[in-house]
Amino acid sequence: MRRIRPAHLCRSWLFLEGANEAVLHGAAAGCADVLIQELEDFTPPPLRAAARALAPDLYRSWRAAGAVVAVRINPLEQDGMDDLAAVMRGAPDIVALPKVAEPQHVARLDEAVTRFERDYGLPEGSTALLPNIEFARGLVQTIAIAKASKRTAACLLASEDLAADLGAERGQDGLELAYCRQRFLVECVAAGVVAVDCPYTWSDIEGVESEARRARRWGYVAKSLVDPAHAAVINTVMGPDEAEIHRARDIVTAFEAARAAGQARVELDGSLVEVPTYNTAKRLLARGEAMREFQRIPSA
Repeated sequence: MRRIRPAHLCRSWLFLEGANEAVLHGAAAGCADVLIQELEDFTPPPLRAAARALAPDLYRSWRAAGAVVAVRINPLEQDGMDDLAAVMRGAPDIVALPKVAEPQHVARLDEAVTRFERDYGLPEGSTALLPNIEFARGLVQTIAIAKASKRTAACLLASEDLAADLGAERGQDGLELAYCRQRFLVECVAAGVVAVDCPYTWSDIEGVESEARRARRWGYVAKSLVDPAHAAVINTVMGPDEAEIHRARDIVTAFEAARAAGQARVELDGSLVEVPTYNTAKRLLARGEAMREFQRIPSA
């Protein structure tokens, strides 16, 4: 039986042109944890019918490569229902909905996905949802949006549409979206879902690494991307890597030894290790152990 990597262990969420067969099939050889067939902005309307027809065979190949299979449909009041009717035949793991600004947008998607699962003989509840927050209106309702469906495992923050909605000027340092990204993370944590950071929409590797490290420091464990070359960098940053695991083990060992000796805390390399730091280290070790069970091995 196939084991699906859970959302909290998915570090890289890659959007791919929905009708570009070479790009879609080539993605299976990469290392992104989640592959997303993008039927909205990345697929011009005249190409959408052809893109939908690719879904069953494409998703089968992505599953065989060990990736989590996702699709971003169009808003339901536009081409979204036609998208769903076609792509649900391929049994995607996740359906992403763009431009979510109200909880009822997610509730309506939940109803539609449930109907198609029944129609196509899929296990009811097997398809997760990924609301995409792209407007100020959606950002300030993230908790309600995240809780509108039990299917929602994660929410994703957009960059370009959000900046446009705010009237913000985009820059490679991402300063204009810093508050939005931090607020989004707080709301997702409060709602109990994974927060997927917005994509870095420039091609340079140094820039995406810097932005991903900033996101990781804030608390993110996942980031979306539009350039396949960024997947390896994001996976590394969202780790944990061996150095972090080694450090976490040192913290756990030192703290437990201090507690055994009747001490409330311990100093380690100039840092005072208390209960929250100890618990954080234990969570990192658990994440590292879980990640090893879902190694993403690119196909030949």
